[in-house]
Amino acid sequence: ATDALLDFATMVRWLGAAQVIDAERAAGMTRRAQQQPAGASAALVDARRVRAALRALAESGGTHRESRLNAVAEINRILGRSAGTRRLEMRADGAFARAFVPGGDAFAGLMIPLVESAADALILGELPRVRRCANPSCHRVFYDATKNGGRRWCDMATCGNRAKAARHRARGRG
Repeated sequence: ATDALLDFATMVRWLGAAQVIDAERAAGMTRRAQQQPAGASAALVDARRVRAALRALAESGGTHRESRLNAVAEINRILGRSAGTRRLEMRADGAFARAFVPGGDAFAGLMIPLVESAADALILGELPRVRRCANPSCHRVFYDATKNGGRRWCDMATCGNRAKAARHRARGRG
């Protein structure tokens, strides 16, 4: 499979789609990446490393000791590199969210909300709700927030719909 994090721009879109950063921060970081390409490259490497560690952790169901230790090491590596403050913000839709405001290397701070969320899942024992999409050709990992814990697809509009359409076609042939 091709890496979905091709470059800094795709990483920023991914963080925006995951609501890790808002549109204003995404635009600012994209501008900064043009001025500081080395920082942008380092942030992309960080994102890929964190993603790989968290994916391995999710795929093991959190039971594989080496995956757990690797995820903790990656989380701590990112947290240790990022100076800044946390604050409460009200989003445009009126919802409240925690925000990380980097004090030093803004690139290093990009992954803070993501690794804090992963740390919360580990601390609260919610790792069983973090799972890989049931579509064999999809490599996305998602958090299942449904009441019964039965979510199977990263996104019903894409992977879930494809699976339903494939089942429908198979019924039509048989």
